[in-house]
Amino acid sequence: MRIETNRLILRNIEETDVEDILRIRSNEEINRYILRNSPKTNYDALDFILTIKRNTQNNETVYLGISYKDQPNLIGTICLWNFSEDRKIAEVGYELLPDYHRQGIMSEALDAVLHFGFNELNLQEIIATTHQDNNSSKNLLLKYNFVLEQDKKDEDFPEGIIFSLKK
Repeated sequence: MRIETNRLILRNIEETDVEDILRIRSNEEINRYILRNSPKTNYDALDFILTIKRNTQNNETVYLGISYKDQPNLIGTICLWNFSEDRKIAEVGYELLPDYHRQGIMSEALDAVLHFGFNELNLQEIIATTHQDNNSSKNLLLKYNFVLEQDKKDEDFPEGIIFSLKK
């Protein structure tokens, strides 16, 4: 799968992206707001990539690497996952290397993925969970008219807050 925007290419992640995935998923600044086991080695990153590829083939996720059109290296990722059983609701997740923050990159990627989710996958709602202290993520979601679901909580992520956007 491949989505192009003005500046970016959003594409499937391949085994050749192992070093980029290791760099992104082990970044301390990104992980400050995310609960996960970060990869420590290329092998760990490759295992993650193979899992993502399997989940993508099984239609469990849409997981895309983000790169500039003129640069092959991945600078972030964005995904739709955690689909409801009826496939009308999915969760969006995203991460971007800190060197690329505040350049409108994630805004451009999110816009494309929201369009894809609502128009190609016919989703009725997209959910986003972010850390309560991640102001950049909260502002991004609010920019795209996501609404804070104050009554919803994620028991596995007590510091998380949940936003939703309906079609």
